[in-house]
Amino acid sequence: MVNFIIFIIIAYLCGSIPTGIWLGKTCKGIDIREHGSKNSGATNAYRVLGAKYGIMVLILDALKGYIPLAIAHKFGINGGELVFLGLIAILGHTFSLFLNFKGGKGVATSLGVFLYLIPNVVGILVITFIIVVYISKYISLGSVICSILLPILTAFLPMKDNVSRTPMLIITTIVGIFVVYKHKSNIGRIVKGTENKFKLK
Repeated sequence: MVNFIIFIIIAYLCGSIPTGIWLGKTCKGIDIREHGSKNSGATNAYRVLGAKYGIMVLILDALKGYIPLAIAHKFGINGGELVFLGLIAILGHTFSLFLNFKGGKGVATSLGVFLYLIPNVVGILVITFIIVVYISKYISLGSVICSILLPILTAFLPMKDNVSRTPMLIITTIVGIFVVYKHKSNIGRIVKGTENKFKLK
């Protein structure tokens, strides 16, 4: 029990690291929350800081979800407890200790969590995301569609040996609904045709 509490703290602290903000301030002297969409995530980092830093933020934000689970699994954490740690890492990103309990939309950190827990589902979602963004030029639309598909695919595709389907269905449903909710303003702009379109730099 003590070990599990320690890993909860580790998962939250890892998730809380505001990589986009820290990279922007350290490398460019820019707070990305004051530019673009004013979000602290990878998409706005890409828009404000450029492709190199945007990709770095995406990778680092994904690792915030992947690494705590990989470490916890090495120490014998499995099943529902491992899934719960993934949720904590995502909550750390969206309610960061370092940002007065504010943060990003959780997409990249969720990617890292689910890449560890359900890699087959993530593979399908990545392909779906690329196709949607390529056709629509809206990253937010790709994120929303993948969030909706996440629990659906989890319900039917095979699970890893150390992952239980029921807790995975619960967490993927929670995360899916939460990510869609965080994108409500983006959805409104898509409907109005005012959402920023993705341009490959």
